[in-house]
Amino acid sequence: MTRRSETLVIGASAAGLATAACLQRAGQRTVLLEAADDVAASWRGRYDRLHLHTPRAASALPGLEMPAGWRRYLARDQVVSYLEQYRDHHRLAPQYGQRVLRLEREGGDWVATTADRQWRAGTAVVATGFNRRPVLPSWPGIEDFRGEILHSSAYRNPTPWHGERVLVVGFGNSACEQAVDLVEGGVETHLSVRSPVNVIPRDLLGVPVLRLGAALHHLPARAADALAWPLVRLTVGDIRRLGLDKLPYGPMTQIARTRRIPLLDSGALDQLRAGRITLHGAISRFTPEGVEFIDGTKLEVTAVVLGTGYVPALAEFLPEWAAVCDPSGVPYESGRPTALPGLFFCGYRVSPAGMLHDIAHEARLLAAQLRGRP
Repeated sequence: MTRRSETLVIGASAAGLATAACLQRAGQRTVLLEAADDVAASWRGRYDRLHLHTPRAASALPGLEMPAGWRRYLARDQVVSYLEQYRDHHRLAPQYGQRVLRLEREGGDWVATTADRQWRAGTAVVATGFNRRPVLPSWPGIEDFRGEILHSSAYRNPTPWHGERVLVVGFGNSACEQAVDLVEGGVETHLSVRSPVNVIPRDLLGVPVLRLGAALHHLPARAADALAWPLVRLTVGDIRRLGLDKLPYGPMTQIARTRRIPLLDSGALDQLRAGRITLHGAISRFTPEGVEFIDGTKLEVTAVVLGTGYVPALAEFLPEWAAVCDPSGVPYESGRPTALPGLFFCGYRVSPAGMLHDIAHEARLLAAQLRGRP
């Protein structure tokens, strides 16, 4: 069975919902495809402690404000509730259980093939997100480790390891937030960091730091870093005293060069200073009881949580991915035309303004570009 519309949107989390709503308001006949059985599947499966790092006032999607009584930084379940409300408010009707196995050009159309049908349209917007597949690195000896190894995407809360010793690998926002969660849950917590990092406070003198990022991101990255550095240094301090290596450039330059957000600290540094999180370098190998680090020290642990990030994994269903993505698989363009006519992406831009803020901007931009398109 084949169905045709003007636009296909793939993915019904924040980016897909916002894009579908904006296109619908622009008069485009749009079909929204979702692999799961409800919206916001990626949010539902995240850890219990998760909160947005962008403030509520800067996180609303087009056409629906967030409830004024909600906290500044939304909890996971509030994000899910908001996305459900967003779907209902805009009367969106996602086609659930439609995992796209292949998206390819055929004639002048884009054809999305799922397990039981094909969907055809002149335009396709991919909104399956940065975090589609977890990165699972390997080390020598990992198959001999007798403890538990899980990616941060599978972590929920510290309850299974109360009174035990756990190693968290990585220094991203999920890794550090989960390390703090483990400490507060009565777990002896260790953190393995292999590379230099940048750290900025989630709030700067009581103001969400991403507001400052939004104000500065129009400047050249080095200039923005120079302006922000005195305040960051005042609030964060010298992270080298904690045993962390600092990147030779600032947070804004990091985002521009690597498309990675620095740590927005919401408690990890305090736990390091207090000695409740023990810092280690990179892992060199696993042992049956734990790990050995590159300095030769060994640590016995019950579990290892891999905060090692994600990849978009677009090559799994988009044969022409190399024409529109960099070698790491991240789209060159998000919210704008790509090298493949009729193919767009939403939700793949990394900026200091925050993910949901950028998704809202990109969705409006896409609707303006696609209005009236057959």
